[in-house]
Amino acid sequence: MIEFFQQFTNGLAVGGIYALIALGYTMVYGVLKLINFAHGDLFTFGSYLGMTFLISFALSGALPPVLAVVIMFLMVMGCVALSGYLLEKAAYLPLRHTPRLTAVVSALGASIFLQNAIMLFYGPNYEVYPDSLRISSSVNLLGLDVPVMRIIMLSISILLMLALYFFTQKTKLGTAIRAVATDQAAARLMGIDVNRIISLVFMIGPALGGAAGVLLGLYYGQIRYDMGTMYGLKAFIAAIIGGIGNIPGAMLGGMLLGVLEAMGAAYISPAWKDALAFLILIIILIFRPTGILGERTAEKI
Repeated sequence: MIEFFQQFTNGLAVGGIYALIALGYTMVYGVLKLINFAHGDLFTFGSYLGMTFLISFALSGALPPVLAVVIMFLMVMGCVALSGYLLEKAAYLPLRHTPRLTAVVSALGASIFLQNAIMLFYGPNYEVYPDSLRISSSVNLLGLDVPVMRIIMLSISILLMLALYFFTQKTKLGTAIRAVATDQAAARLMGIDVNRIISLVFMIGPALGGAAGVLLGLYYGQIRYDMGTMYGLKAFIAAIIGGIGNIPGAMLGGMLLGVLEAMGAAYISPAWKDALAFLILIIILIFRPTGILGERTAEKI
């Protein structure tokens, strides 16, 4: 039973990372019906930026460690958000009115470009997050020793997801995003600047992905230039499981995929962990093609 709950909490922590990345996929798909294949590489970029900023600020001793980590998180999210904005302007905006396949090819090209740019700048080998900033202690919760880092990861992930949900549901900009996702033509007639909203979506999604990249680096300690391919693919699977285009669905799908992966690795075989994600996807597509919560579609009146 103790092992079960250990794997369950581990799955929730990793699932939080999947969910944050999946939100970027699902938001872009919601407004453009496009899969941003470069999103996983922006997640990787955020992880490397986090390592760079941590070494620059936290290890220099110029700031208290906690303050340095908070500032680093905000800087990473801002830089990756700016990268997402520039990516949209360079790779997607010029192709907005072309056949969808053209935009998909552009997304694949952007992914290859970003991945190779990271490799050329940081190198092809694994990079290591500073051990002095990784918390290795545990706390006792109901008789179960849970690593503090796992609790921090899950807490930050949930906080960011709740902030996004509040933003999309309770603010004017969030309402505008939902309007554009429902019907772009109608949104224009209502005076909404559709291009501005699309650019905003391309900033919010990568910002969350950048935060997920930092959490991954702090949790596992090692990062690599091509890790965005697998994590991006799993996050995309999570978005489909929850219901592509559905923000709560992406959150649920990420958490569920993380837990099922952890249980599969513990009780079946670690070698099956990656294959399990695709098996879950196949099962969901057979029995629930629109995902657990359903794909977000416009209501016809």
